[in-house]
Amino acid sequence: MTLQVVTANRLDDGRAVFYSKNDEWHNSIDQASNIKAGDSADQLLVKASSEANQIVVVGAYLIDVEEVNGRCTPSKYREMIRTRGPSVRPDLGYQAK
Repeated sequence: MTLQVVTANRLDDGRAVFYSKNDEWHNSIDQASNIKAGDSADQLLVKASSEANQIVVVGAYLIDVEEVNGRCTPSKYREMIRTRGPSVRPDLGYQAK
């Protein structure tokens, strides 16, 4: 069965963030709460989309991930780019740090 995590964009800086096991948003997909696709994943999305979270993030949704060498890796190319940062001028922006 497919694993999924919840992702969104943080409102204050636009970065892709991931919903964690401790109900917080993190920059790293490795800290995301991964769960099997289905009702449990849908419930996690509802929790991540709570009214309280709407002042922190926008556009929460589920993405498919794979576990590779103990780390979460997005299944889709679009999500890989969101995880790593802009693909243009990687020497600039948060991914350069």
